[in-house]
Amino acid sequence: MKKFVMAALGGTLAGVVLTTQVAGPLLAQEADQNASVYEQLDLFGDIFERIRAQYVEEVEAGELIEAAIDGMLTSLDPHSSYLSPKDAADMRVQTRGSFGGLGIEVTQEEGFVRVVSPMDGTPADDAGMQSGDYITHVDGDSLLGLTLDDAVNLLRGPVGSEIIVTVVREGVDEPFDVSIIRDTIKLTAATARTVGNTVVLRVTTFNDQTYPNMADGLAREVEALGGMDKVEGFVLDLRNNPGGLLTQAIAVSDAFLESGEIVSTRGRNPGESSRENAEPGDLAEGKPIVVLINGGSASASEIVAGALQDHRRAIVVGTKSFGKGSVQTVMPLASNGAMRLTTARYYTPSGRSIQALGVSPDIVVEQPPRQPDSETSEDENAARQRSEADLRGSLNNDSLSEDEQRQIEEEREAAEEAAKLRDDDFQLSYAVDLIKGLSTISAAK
Repeated sequence: MKKFVMAALGGTLAGVVLTTQVAGPLLAQEADQNASVYEQLDLFGDIFERIRAQYVEEVEAGELIEAAIDGMLTSLDPHSSYLSPKDAADMRVQTRGSFGGLGIEVTQEEGFVRVVSPMDGTPADDAGMQSGDYITHVDGDSLLGLTLDDAVNLLRGPVGSEIIVTVVREGVDEPFDVSIIRDTIKLTAATARTVGNTVVLRVTTFNDQTYPNMADGLAREVEALGGMDKVEGFVLDLRNNPGGLLTQAIAVSDAFLESGEIVSTRGRNPGESSRENAEPGDLAEGKPIVVLINGGSASASEIVAGALQDHRRAIVVGTKSFGKGSVQTVMPLASNGAMRLTTARYYTPSGRSIQALGVSPDIVVEQPPRQPDSETSEDENAARQRSEADLRGSLNNDSLSEDEQRQIEEEREAAEEAAKLRDDDFQLSYAVDLIKGLSTISAAK
């Protein structure tokens, strides 16, 4: 018994010695790290005081500190930043759907401002700005070397004022200037219309109004067609949609899913991870869905496209999306400003990260450049469109009833409308044709 007690005591002593040997270096290492942090903070304070005392011009202490904070955040990634009280207020207004500016979502690459996407019906869209354009100068002033927030401040200005931006565009040999008149941007987050018997849902951004706008528009168009039985399918157009609120992306995805995961987010610590699941109910009632995306589809748009693609609920058509797979949390600060900090990555239901990769469409469909107007004369077009029915004295078709003839005429008009759509928007036309084919196959089963 005494030997056992001694052995147990020996083991305890050995454990104490081992703990001391392991913990000692760890505590010393942590102390060294803390000392290094304090030394760096002392260095910051020293530089701050020297700038205040010796810079060639007098500087505002508050502006210096804000610049230092912003520099610290922007060094992390392109989406983390400091928001001054004014910028924070502007952001809150923007998420409600109305703000002043040009109507473009931008990011920064290689020192220049890159257009993620122009928003539908905004001054930038009307002026011909395109996803992928680089803005190098504003009113002749170079943006090289400026932070993204500083560049955005140059783009902002009074409503009604003119701004000249210098644009570099792939496929265009020389930079060129674009004149844009600033305006109040009032975004309708989602609209709905019908093309034939297909309901086209255009979602331009994800703000507080996105899901209500989309759901109301969907219901209105379905009713106008005579009920869901008359609907062949739905096109969800997310092209040039720069994203927005994660909650709205989840709501839009859930609108077409009966169950299963929509998106998961994973932060630095396992406890910060979350998973969002769909609840029963499908606004489309199982009808075919095609999602349209392109290089201007980012963030929340990619969450929706990825969720519907992974669940095989929709066919994704278009070109590869932007590839922003990170989540930013806006944290209010005591100064009435805010800090936008990247806190997590998001993953689609299959567990894939979209960061820097984007969503790859199931069917790649490029949008061809708009062709110049044909020089074919009206006489040549008229001659090409003449048929047997135009000939004097031609026989009537007596094998069809008036209703059957009327149906043929309606189908012909629909086909001609579809052909016109191919010239105006080839990607959307492809999506509508695909819906028609899927609907025909489903009806034949």
